[in-house]
Amino acid sequence: MIDNTLLSKMVSHALRHEPWLYELELDDEGWIPVEELVESLRREGPEWSRLTAADIARMIDRASKQRHEIRKGRIRALYGHSQPGKFAKTPGEPPDVLYYGTGPARLPSIRNSGLLPMGRQYVHLSVDEATALRVGRRKAGNPSILKILASEAHAGGVKFYSGNETIWLADGVPAKFIVWG
Repeated sequence: MIDNTLLSKMVSHALRHEPWLYELELDDEGWIPVEELVESLRREGPEWSRLTAADIARMIDRASKQRHEIRKGRIRALYGHSQPGKFAKTPGEPPDVLYYGTGPARLPSIRNSGLLPMGRQYVHLSVDEATALRVGRRKAGNPSILKILASEAHAGGVKFYSGNETIWLADGVPAKFIVWG
């Protein structure tokens, strides 16, 4: 039986961070044929030798967070990429307000420079405070939650992209569109 948590971590690493370690070539939107991913992961060790495309589809279906998608026999990570370059995304109109969870130590930098991708391709924004709080707790025990005036930022020229139903992406968000709580 495949451990879905471990499989999700492996797939995320392959598709979001270091595809070259798995000898994968992602297209301009981050897609790769599912069978290529399966073959690559099978080479990672004997515990993966029986991995199938159905195992990957099951992992995605059962995941508590929507991190990956499969369409027409291809798979990609929806967000969280740290590899060089940017995948093409289609700009969209965000909700009026989005949220960002971070450690208090980052606040002076954010006040000064706004939100920047910080080693990722995009800034990750949450559609609700609860999601931002969960994300922020990965960075600090008592995170700060920032309110982003997304529709105002969008009207001001900031491009937003849908990551999934709880995450929106942006190239960056100037500090003037952040409400300091």
